[in-house]
Amino acid sequence: MKNIRLKLILITVVILLLIPLVAMQFTEEVNWTSLDFIAAGTLLLGTGLVFDYIMRKVKTIPYQILFSVVLLIALLLIWAELAVGIF
Repeated sequence: MKNIRLKLILITVVILLLIPLVAMQFTEEVNWTSLDFIAAGTLLLGTGLVFDYIMRKVKTIPYQILFSVVLLIALLLIWAELAVGIF
């Protein structure tokens, strides 16, 4: 079961990273470097693995939801900071 979740996380990260890669082929507005892909991949993979850890270790559903929302907010804040520097 653990390997299936890990594969699902990896496939999701790859699919999400393919979006800007394909967009770069059609428009000049998306211009990612290899460092951008590495940072995004690390951030997405780390978030996915932490989410999986939360789901395995936290047994009560309200706490799972709480920790997942906090994780999602942290992901979005870090992503926005890396993208445009909001802070």
